[in-house]
Amino acid sequence: MAHFQPTARLASREKFSLSLRNLAIGAAFIAGGAVTGAIGWSGHAILFPIGVAFPALWAFAPSRTVAAPVAAAHFLGASRDLPIGTSIFFGEQLAIGISLWLSASILFVLIHALLWTSKGGWNRPLRYAIAAIVMSLPPFGITGWASPITAAGILFPGWGWLGLAVMATGLLVMTTRAWPAAAVVLGGFYGWSAATWTPPALPDGWAGINTEFKFTAQRQYADYSQHIETIGMVREAVGQGARTVVLPESALGLWSGTTERLWSRELAGLDVRVVGGAAVVDHTGYDNVMMELTPETSQVLYRQRMPVPVSMWQPWTSGGAHAQFFGGPYVMIDGRRAAPLICYELLLVWPVLQSMMYEPDMIVAVGNGWWTGGSNIVPILKASGEAWASLFDIPLVMAFNE
Repeated sequence: MAHFQPTARLASREKFSLSLRNLAIGAAFIAGGAVTGAIGWSGHAILFPIGVAFPALWAFAPSRTVAAPVAAAHFLGASRDLPIGTSIFFGEQLAIGISLWLSASILFVLIHALLWTSKGGWNRPLRYAIAAIVMSLPPFGITGWASPITAAGILFPGWGWLGLAVMATGLLVMTTRAWPAAAVVLGGFYGWSAATWTPPALPDGWAGINTEFKFTAQRQYADYSQHIETIGMVREAVGQGARTVVLPESALGLWSGTTERLWSRELAGLDVRVVGGAAVVDHTGYDNVMMELTPETSQVLYRQRMPVPVSMWQPWTSGGAHAQFFGGPYVMIDGRRAAPLICYELLLVWPVLQSMMYEPDMIVAVGNGWWTGGSNIVPILKASGEAWASLFDIPLVMAFNE
């Protein structure tokens, strides 16, 4: 008995030490997930490649119970300012913001938790590929933010579809035992890109106008004074040589015959084409659109494929924004093919890639960030636009209300 007691105490200490070690390892993986999300999606395009480490952290997590919070930490870190924005949008209700933030992560976490495996070989890359594809396409892809594939535009600028394929391959290799080699290779491309990468340029004769109009509640639209001030900005841009002017999402407010007559009158005599955001109402809800205006004509140019879920897209009731999903991948503006993206679509994968299949001459991206409260949400949207335009080596025109 005397001999047994020290042995039992030693075994107990070893078990306790092992448990602490496991907890420390799990915590390190989860912290890594938070870093890849928070730094990778900080609003600077050049930092997107930090997210490339996420597949390795997920794949080599010591258990499914660690892999799930790794995915959660990555997603929540990337979207960390969402509670601020949504609480402002819904009227200073932080509890709503936090609940929507956590709810938005559920699909991402669920998919990655279910597909995690401890098996080696091709099991991990195959399962990661499935997770990445599922989170890039509807219905799960409607909250498919923070995809590491976005880094392709930074690591392989100008490579187009080849760069996308190389990036996808690199992410898959990051889930295998060859991940150190993949990390070195991708790190080399990152070093070169960081030293030479420049944001996409504006096309000649185009201007994107950023505004700072403040709203106090959801579904508040541009009034007469805002229209007149915006028209003044258009006139100023034309005076500086712009022939096509892009305005932010919702800049044209609720589109109506009265609004059309106002803009037609004010643009008379100008050689300009205006592309701007508006809302077109029908008997079941509304379309969030881009309009094209000239002194003589007006038309709906593009209907948003994926409005923001809950705040705009509300399929369970009437009155919300319509989702087109795979509609309108490109538009023609003054004889040039453009990939249109409105705000939330910049965070997703499928709207961008669907548009790129039609070989557009440029990307035209607009947004309205009045509700973001000075957070990094608008910078992330802009950085995403820069990364995609850089990957396909095409000009980028952006216009945001901040």
